[in-house]
Amino acid sequence: MGRYGMLRGAAVAVVAGAVLAGCSAQVPEAEPSAKAPGATAATDAAAEPVKGTVIGGKGTPCVLPVSFETAPGWTAEKVTVADDPDFAELAKQGPVTVVCEVDAKPAGNIGFIRVWAGGDAGAATPRAVLEAFVRADKNASKAVYAQTKAGALPATEVTYTVSGEFTDGPKPERAFAVATPAGPVVVHLGGLDAEEHKAMLPAYERAKRTVALTG
Repeated sequence: MGRYGMLRGAAVAVVAGAVLAGCSAQVPEAEPSAKAPGATAATDAAAEPVKGTVIGGKGTPCVLPVSFETAPGWTAEKVTVADDPDFAELAKQGPVTVVCEVDAKPAGNIGFIRVWAGGDAGAATPRAVLEAFVRADKNASKAVYAQTKAGALPATEVTYTVSGEFTDGPKPERAFAVATPAGPVVVHLGGLDAEEHKAMLPAYERAKRTVALTG
């Protein structure tokens, strides 16, 4: 019989004896069971967030004006604008150009965190850059802007929806912008649809939370 069964049997015996004797008796409480060796360490380890990869610095796939941590399993790749004018046009949105793609597919989602950079340092505020970025997407609507922080940096964030012939109804997108000595940087999260966008939000929030200047 296990320890719990023995304690339970003892408690029943004490109660029965008290009833037969016509007097009250207090049932002893079972002692809390001891934790197995290493249980605390294992629990603490499970509670710790899994680290991703920090990109943006020298020696990383994308050398950027800022660094941030990607979600585990996501892979980063530098984007180089070729001489093809059609591609160059697609790679530019407002005052910034895409310079890095962080792909969610290896982690099981369909979408990217894209980093856009360019423009003159100090020429525009993060809000102005982000407004121009959204205006350049003719399918964007319902934009809502807010002041926030990206790491320790002042930032502006926007949430908006995109509709078009290649989308299954309006889908949410969001981005934040920061100013750096090398010019503005926009970090943008899209996604195949609303469900994929929602699933990738923790990766976007991780990037925003861990932003730091690399200069």
